[in-house]
Amino acid sequence: MVSLTWLQAVVLAVVQGLTEFLPVSSSGHLRVVSQLFFGADAGASFTAVTQIGTELAVVVYFFGDIARLVGVWFRGIVSHRVRRTRDYRLAWYVIVGSIPIGILGFLFQDYIRGTLRSLWITATTLIVFGVLMGLAEWFGPQRRGQQGLRLRDGVLMGLAQSLALVPGVSRSGGTITAGLSLGLDRTTAVRFSFLLAIPAVFAAGLMEVPHVFETGGPGLQPSVVQMVVATVLAGLIGYACIAWLLRYVQRNSVYLFVWWRVLVGVAVYALLGFGVMRS
Repeated sequence: MVSLTWLQAVVLAVVQGLTEFLPVSSSGHLRVVSQLFFGADAGASFTAVTQIGTELAVVVYFFGDIARLVGVWFRGIVSHRVRRTRDYRLAWYVIVGSIPIGILGFLFQDYIRGTLRSLWITATTLIVFGVLMGLAEWFGPQRRGQQGLRLRDGVLMGLAQSLALVPGVSRSGGTITAGLSLGLDRTTAVRFSFLLAIPAVFAAGLMEVPHVFETGGPGLQPSVVQMVVATVLAGLIGYACIAWLLRYVQRNSVYLFVWWRVLVGVAVYALLGFGVMRS
C-alpha cells in the first residue's frame, strides 16, 4: 500500500476534472498519468469517487432541466396527460439508459478494478473508440435534435455508456459516438450524454466509497481529506469544461478529440514497449 501525496491528489483531481466530460476517457487518462508520473495506479475506487464531484457539476449546470424532468416523471405516475409529454419520455429514456451500466458494473466489478485496468487495454481502447467516434462524426447524418429523441436512442446510448467501464473507452465518448451514429446532432448527443451519466456515476461512486479507503489493496491510498479535496476540485474544473464543451460542439466537429485519443494511445504503446511504464 502506497499513500497518496497531496501533489498526486491535486494532479489527479485536475486530470479528472479536465477529462471527465471531454470524450477522451477520464479513467484512461488517470490510469496513464498516475502510472507515468507516480509509478502506481490511482485505483478504480479513486476514479469512481472523484467522479461524484464532476457529476455534481452536471447537477448544478443542468439543475433546471433535472428538476423539471424529475417533477414531470413523478406527476406522470398519476396523470395520463403528463405521460404524453416529451419531458416525461425523456425522463424514462434516462432511466432506461442507465440500467445497462448498473447491471454490468455490478457483475464485472472485480474485472473493472483489476484485469481491465491494464495499460495495454487502455491504449487499445483509446485508439479504437477514438476512430469509431471519428467515423460516427463523418458518416452520422446529425439531423435529429432533442425533440427527436426516442426510446431506442436511450437504450443504445445506455449500452454504449456501459462500455466505459473499461478505461480508455470514455463514457461521454461512447454515448456521443452512439448518438451521432443514430442521427442525433452533436449538441443533443452531448447534452443527453451528461443527463444519462448522472444516475450511473453517482451510484458507482457511492458503491466505491468503502473501497477507496481500504488498506493493503491495489492503487494509491488517499486520506479522507485528500479524497474530499480532490472530489471538490474535480467538480469545479468539470463545471467549466461542461460549459466549454457545449459551446465547442455547436460549431466544431469532434475530430480534435479523435486525434488526441489516437496520439495518447500510440504514446502509451511506445512507453510500454520501451519499458518506461509498466502495465
